Amino acid sequence: MFRAIADLEVAGQVYAEGWQSWSPVRIHRAGEVSERAPDERAQKTEWRPDKPVAEGVIQAEGVLVVAPPDGPARAWFSPRPSSEVATLRAAPDRDRLVISADGPVEQVQGADLAAVLAAVGDRLGVRNVAHIPPGWCSWSCYFKHVTEADVMENVDAARRLSLPIEIVQLDDGYETDIGDWLDVRPRFGSLERVADRVREAGMLPGIWTAPFLVGPGSTLATRRPEWLVADSDAGTHWNRPMRILDVTHPAAAEHLTNIFRTFAGWGFSYYKLDFLYAGAIPGLDAYREGMRLIRDAVGSESIILACGAPILPSIGLCDAMRVGPDVLQETPDAQLDVENLVWTTGLRRWMNGRLWVNDPDHLVARPEIKDREAWAAHLEGYGGQAFSSDRLSMLDRRGLELTRRFLGASRSRRER
Repeated sequence: MFRAIADLEVAGQVYAEGWQSWSPVRIHRAGEVSERAPDERAQKTEWRPDKPVAEGVIQAEGVLVVAPPDGPARAWFSPRPSSEVATLRAAPDRDRLVISADGPVEQVQGADLAAVLAAVGDRLGVRNVAHIPPGWCSWSCYFKHVTEADVMENVDAARRLSLPIEIVQLDDGYETDIGDWLDVRPRFGSLERVADRVREAGMLPGIWTAPFLVGPGSTLATRRPEWLVADSDAGTHWNRPMRILDVTHPAAAEHLTNIFRTFAGWGFSYYKLDFLYAGAIPGLDAYREGMRLIRDAVGSESIILACGAPILPSIGLCDAMRVGPDVLQETPDAQLDVENLVWTTGLRRWMNGRLWVNDPDHLVARPEIKDREAWAAHLEGYGGQAFSSDRLSMLDRRGLELTRRFLGASRSRRER
């Protein structure tokens, strides 16, 4: 049940945080209302599944800020997001704005929007957010067609070109099905060999999983249906309704632990955990338990990047957080939506260095990317995680310059 917590004059700006990495985050002005999910799939995979946006309101998940043009800004936020994240609403009532929440919130003030968001970050933040070394990821170049040979070609190119790449992360495309993470497609090659060869090159090997998703035709789903959350799914991806691993089932929990212990035993030490919103559909307790199992399995020194993740509930569970959409879609001649990427990642900049290291996604600087200059400039000044995702040997002279400068700036920040 919603209760009114403030009654204000109509303000200049209202900041409304979204539920997860891919949820809309917006600054609204007087008379505007929040975007609603266009369909049930989007409600589950991009918005907060159980909290549809009400008509005629600005709705936020966990953080809402009202910033008048000539006065201090006020923010309301969920103080204990590990257990509960309130939905907040700003509803216009003639010349007033009524703020309400359906759970506990606290309030802070600041001189303006940026200052009050920084204050929220300081209140919710963790100690000692560590710098993450610059790296390379396979996704935005090879997508699901990546092979062991592709990864090693780029390791060799990085060394030959003297690029300051310290992490090499294999993304989606190696597994036989979603959920069958240790079953590798024959055409890919060997995960163990990739990890060994990356470490031999003096770099940290990384790997992608969607740990709480289970494909309906996977070996896991077929052989162990009792390990899946009953009567629930994570929405449609890859044209299939994805199931959810039930981490509260002891055998399923041990299965998840074994996967990540195996990866760690092979030498992987960087983990991109994707589609994490699915783990919170059964509840925040289940989500946090699943993330705890993974952290315990990989160790405190490993780096965890959360992607598609419930934002506030992930505080303290990850080292880096994706704060916007994928830089490129998996389509022919994919191009950057620079305006949306810059806007979204810019709005969440207040989290960087307070809650975790922000991940605005990869630099793509190959010649066919039309807006590579603008995207590179944004990333270089952003100060978050710095990864390249091009076929390095195919970069032209300008692409190589942009990549070297971007990755080098990240390394310089760590050394200062």
